[in-house]
Amino acid sequence: MDTMDPVYGSGTLLLIAAIAVAVLLVLIIALRMHAFIALVLVSFGTAIAAGVPVGDVPTVAIAAFGSTLGTVALLVGLGVMIGRLLEVTGGAQVLADTLVSRFGEKRAPLALGVAALLFGLPIFFDAGLVVFLPIIFAVAKRFGGSVLMYALPAAGAFAAMHAIVPPHPGPVTAATEIGASIGLTLLVGVVVAVVAWFVGVYVVTTAWLGKVHVPIDDSVLTGGRDAEHDNPPGFGHVLGILLLPLVLIGANTVLTTLRTNESIAAEGGLVDAVIFIGQTPVALLIALLVATYTLAIKRYPRGEIESMLNDALGPICAIILITGAGGMFGGVLRYSGIGAALSDSLADLGLPLIVSAFVIATILRVAQGSATVALTTTAGLISAGVADADPSSLQLVALVLAIAAGATVLSHVNDSGFWLVGRFFGMDVKTTLKTWTVMETTLGLSIFVLALGIWAVG
Repeated sequence: MDTMDPVYGSGTLLLIAAIAVAVLLVLIIALRMHAFIALVLVSFGTAIAAGVPVGDVPTVAIAAFGSTLGTVALLVGLGVMIGRLLEVTGGAQVLADTLVSRFGEKRAPLALGVAALLFGLPIFFDAGLVVFLPIIFAVAKRFGGSVLMYALPAAGAFAAMHAIVPPHPGPVTAATEIGASIGLTLLVGVVVAVVAWFVGVYVVTTAWLGKVHVPIDDSVLTGGRDAEHDNPPGFGHVLGILLLPLVLIGANTVLTTLRTNESIAAEGGLVDAVIFIGQTPVALLIALLVATYTLAIKRYPRGEIESMLNDALGPICAIILITGAGGMFGGVLRYSGIGAALSDSLADLGLPLIVSAFVIATILRVAQGSATVALTTTAGLISAGVADADPSSLQLVALVLAIAAGATVLSHVNDSGFWLVGRFFGMDVKTTLKTWTVMETTLGLSIFVLALGIWAVG
């Protein structure tokens, strides 16, 4: 969706965005309005206030809503059905028991985070999180306490990989825009993601955020019913199902990269087929079909399997709609042209290039919600300054990391991921702000500190 020419200056647009967020919080927290209704209402009001022609407001809002749902709904729906099968057959419990036995009970959050870092390399945040839900809940139910002690390390790991490491779209686009090496960004980014996750997510969660009590509510997977784990599958079987989409998506990434670099022919039936089945929704569909056949067909009647999968979809309808409405709000803010309005005023801040990159990305992140949009827009805004500064290859990577850091901090109500995490783990808005928003901020700041170090030695 293209953006319109800003009707107002950057100061006015920022004020409109700030008022919109404040109104949204009042509606949801103070007046207890349903989040979906509040988001739709504030999205329409914000569009009108920002100068979007009244006749275009529904079109703009619905386009942003549909764009978000197109990305999220398939992934969440397919992923949660895989999760339901793993839960009801005992596969999630087997995987959780094995991970905990290898790492030990006290390191269960570490085990979940390390596994999520591995799976998060090629898999997007949304898809990785929904596939990991049954594992998170299984471990949380085994040891008790707040579900956040186990949920935040895994969710934070997916967030770190999605923000920093190619082949995720944000860092790839940012690196391309400023002329950084994607290969070097990948190598450095993996190390930075692991270190930043450990400091900004794992340590913060175990020392503080994990102690915020949020009861375990896995009805998003079970539909409120307890699963009976008769004849559970083996660890290798469960791991194979989880690895299947990882392998397919990884193959897609490798072949697409080789084609882009012209290392292989631009046409070829076999390569086209592998790229097709490696698209994230297709890979998850294949994993679901394999899970259905190998986990459920031999254990349950066909009608009961259909009922299991149907029960899995019911509880996530509200999650999907709220996530889509969060995308609508962010889309309206983007359409208002806030990035273009900010570019002139931020260009004359007089800050060091790497600090400017972080500040601009942070402002865009807070204003419109999407980390990917903040990454790509910031890279475009600073590209001229990067060309003038002529940084080294390593400093270019540091700039990508600084942009990613700014695009990570302060996830709040205009970020669809905020709603996804909050609703999956049964948190209200206030609790999500106190935990997820804080964790995203400590993660982003950890990335930025590391980026500053790389910039200094580069």
